[in-house]
Amino acid sequence: MTAAVTAAVSLPSNKSSSPISSSRTSISSDRLTFHKRNVFGSAGKVFVVAPIRAQVTTDVEAPAKVVKHSKKFEEGVVTNKFRPKNPYIGKCLLNTKITGDDAPGETWHMVFTTEGEVPYREGQSIGIIPDGIDKNGKPHKLRLYSIASSALGDFGDSKTVSLCVKRLVYTNEQGEIVKGVCSNFLCDLKPGADVKITGPVGKEMLMPVDPNATIIMLGTGTGIAPFRSFLWKMFFERHDDYKFNGLAWLFLGVPTSSSLLYKEEFEKMKEKAPENFRLDFAVSREQTNEKGEKMYIQTRMAQYAEELWQLLKKDNTYVYMCGLKGMEKGIDDIMVSLAAKDGIDWLSYKKDLKRSEQWNVEVY
Repeated sequence: MTAAVTAAVSLPSNKSSSPISSSRTSISSDRLTFHKRNVFGSAGKVFVVAPIRAQVTTDVEAPAKVVKHSKKFEEGVVTNKFRPKNPYIGKCLLNTKITGDDAPGETWHMVFTTEGEVPYREGQSIGIIPDGIDKNGKPHKLRLYSIASSALGDFGDSKTVSLCVKRLVYTNEQGEIVKGVCSNFLCDLKPGADVKITGPVGKEMLMPVDPNATIIMLGTGTGIAPFRSFLWKMFFERHDDYKFNGLAWLFLGVPTSSSLLYKEEFEKMKEKAPENFRLDFAVSREQTNEKGEKMYIQTRMAQYAEELWQLLKKDNTYVYMCGLKGMEKGIDDIMVSLAAKDGIDWLSYKKDLKRSEQWNVEVY
């Protein structure tokens, strides 16, 4: 016995019942399926029970989801390929101190092998798991570091990754000298030593796709790492699908001139592309402004405040900030009064910039 059924069901129009209560729902015969099942009654009679399975569709369509298209190089970005339980084991190829002997603290540049197995992008980070165990006898947890090399790596073969690491040493309240576990592990690495690498991670600091963009980079100390990766791609490399024709403007803040990181590299870039690269240093213990104030990164920016504000009103200007958390407030202080001149609330405007991926912050 077979049957074909076509039905139209009107749901009640009581508004209190359901959000779709006034819509019209149809059940089409080609979506109805019958399955015979024999059930024996008490008198030995056989009843045929035919349960109905139906697909119900309504005339009410859900609003189309708006797909947000990122302005950054997000397509194909890999994250968390390697995790703490299964890290990639690279080898240290190079580890060299890049600050002067009289600098307040040591910063080292190091290169590790990846053999192309850690496919990172400019602006991403990797995790490092230092050797040894903690005070509880457990393996050390990973520490994240911003990558300091372009995706091609320092050797241009996409088989290495570089970091810029400051050795952490301080005296605690008990007068004891404390050494940062991971930073000292990394700064003491010798060529040939194994390194446990996780990641890559992060999309916040990815470069904008637009080759004609204005990219303002604000870095303090080792916060220069992602900007070195940007600038190598812009000015030291050739790419079939990317040629930077915009303006890159780097502000780098350090305590002394012997602490300036990658200074020679950046100066070569400026010589190579003077129309596309601007470079400003803020050396707090050696430089002052016209008021005699120490030259922090926000102090240097204040000298260009009006120009920076005009750039920030353009759709293709992107700000990237990496380093000490304190600099963000100093920059806000500059922009509040400038925006107010145009009748704009800076903090609200900055939120809009963040939503449009034009204000990118990674501070600690």
